Amino acid sequence: MLDLVVKVAVNAAALLVAANVVPEFKLVFQTGKPEDWLKIAVIALVFALVNSYIKPIVKTLAMPIGFLTMGLVAFVINAAMLLGTAWIVNQAKDTLNIAFTLGGYPPHWSYEAIGCAVVASVVVSVVSTVLNIVLVPRKVVGF
Repeated sequence: MLDLVVKVAVNAAALLVAANVVPEFKLVFQTGKPEDWLKIAVIALVFALVNSYIKPIVKTLAMPIGFLTMGLVAFVINAAMLLGTAWIVNQAKDTLNIAFTLGGYPPHWSYEAIGCAVVASVVVSVVSTVLNIVLVPRKVVGF
């Protein structure tokens, strides 16, 4: 349970950094209201669940392509997970009042959305890796 809470907090921080760094990455929130932080936690939870359950299946299926591209397909998989999270959150936007878009997706699919997702996936990966090393040192040591 504690691992899930840490994973959601790390994902929330990584998504906030990506929202501030990547120009077309829109994560609409107001820092003055606690409800908005809860919305960010919901997006981070959805992203954590997508990365925990769907990403390993996709990585396994893409393993031959990963060998051919020497691992560069991982950026595409991470971008697809971000786009999938945006689509899932968009399905619940009416009930939760959450705005989360990547380059206009959803509702508009374009090359800009793919480019934004790839750049955002790199930022999210870097921030997540650094925060995981800092916050969970027991995994580095092997305990």
